[in-house]
Amino acid sequence: MPSHMLTPGATSLGALATLFDSNAAARLNPACRAEVDNAADMIARAAAGTAPVYGVNTGFGKLASLKIEPEDTETLQRNLILSHCCGVGEAIPDRHARLMMALKLLSLGRGASGVRWVIVEQLENMLAKGVTPVIPAQGSVGASGDLAPLAHMAAVMIGEGEARYKGETMPGGIALAKAGLEPVVLGPKEGLALINGTQFSTATALVGLFAAWRAAQAALVTSALSTDAIMGSTAPLQPEIHALRGHRGQIEAADALRDLLAGSEIRESHREGDTRVQDPYCIRCQPQVTGAAMDVLRQAAATLEIEANAATDNPLVLVEAGLIVSGGNFHAEPVGFAADMIALAMAEIGAIAQRRVALMVDPTLSHDLPPFLTPNPGLNSGFMIAEVTTAALMSENKHRANPCVTDSTPTSANQEDHVSMAAHGARRLLPMAENLNRILGVELLCAAQGIGFRAPLATSPALAGVLGELGKHIPPLAEDRYLAPELELAADLVTNGRITAACGLKLPALWD
Repeated sequence: MPSHMLTPGATSLGALATLFDSNAAARLNPACRAEVDNAADMIARAAAGTAPVYGVNTGFGKLASLKIEPEDTETLQRNLILSHCCGVGEAIPDRHARLMMALKLLSLGRGASGVRWVIVEQLENMLAKGVTPVIPAQGSVGASGDLAPLAHMAAVMIGEGEARYKGETMPGGIALAKAGLEPVVLGPKEGLALINGTQFSTATALVGLFAAWRAAQAALVTSALSTDAIMGSTAPLQPEIHALRGHRGQIEAADALRDLLAGSEIRESHREGDTRVQDPYCIRCQPQVTGAAMDVLRQAAATLEIEANAATDNPLVLVEAGLIVSGGNFHAEPVGFAADMIALAMAEIGAIAQRRVALMVDPTLSHDLPPFLTPNPGLNSGFMIAEVTTAALMSENKHRANPCVTDSTPTSANQEDHVSMAAHGARRLLPMAENLNRILGVELLCAAQGIGFRAPLATSPALAGVLGELGKHIPPLAEDRYLAPELELAADLVTNGRITAACGLKLPALWD
């Protein structure tokens, strides 16, 4: 299996997206091995000493005051992993689990965790051989690390838990054996290093981020189609307007919309003599709303890129200072904030898209389009209930966008008395993206139907490419038919990037 090299502290968001999309293996840049080994040597010396060092020769959490004898170190670490395998619910997809493992490699590669290189190699080999831990989605509160999910990952490394191998689910030890690997025996602190950290929350938030950005790109395309469908004005896209405000996302969104609509016969047909002075906000303010959402997504991306490269377990080994220090880098508050930001952005992209759908089906607002976009209204209902569905999805995403990071609750006998809830803040992002893509799919169908009613006037060349791609899969709605499968197919065309690719233009990217 092809392998991507990861450089701790310097791996870009683009590299992580490529790794996730390709489902490839990952390995650490060998240049970081010396730092990893130096930290491991410090932990070994601490384990052999008499001074209490949290997680090395003591218990964990509220049990940190209990001293553990050197001969019990191996049992201590093994028990830690097994006792923390308390995740519940459906298992996360394999690709998500593999991204989480890659992020754990990056964290360990910073040389502050104190693990031996054999631990790094076990993760690398599992990724290369396709041994993927079965990781239940629920159980982390996003502080003291994503304890339960990471414990399920670590369990397979020591031959326990469950794993998927070549499409089958089996005990972790059997999966390792089938792949020609052996379980590792954990040394001092190594179990703690594996389960302390934010890699589950961060990986899940990254997956949500990538989906959100693809939806934002698709929203630019569908909103341009909607603009032409209702014969909207391109005057609000004048570049000077957006330069005067200065927000990058707004400027880029306006640029993209201008490019998408360039050359539209529909637009040229109503530059003169149009009695409308201004379009509704859902048309006129598209750059200000979608562009602002793009800016928010980029802010979240910057946070998650830093977190992906961070050392987030506890205690951390400060080799140059000669210290092993207990801290709080496992607290996923930055990830929780980022997840909440992504959720807000998706909710708003969907909210304004839903208003465009509502605009197109309303004959009082759609500039002479037939009611509900059907050529024979009354006998046919057209897209009446498809619009209602978008309202339901929009409302659901609004509720899901409520902040999670403010919902702390004490755990572990009040030792961990403030937690980030980053894990479920991140977990709700993919369902939100699915809702958003369905809204955009309905907008795509409605806009295509509306543009069809403008014939013989043609839309722009870029948007004609989109309509051509859509037409390969879904015909126009001449009379009522069973629509549910077509709504799902339209959402799939949005999700998999077929619609954005069909426009033939370079759309704004998440990273430079």
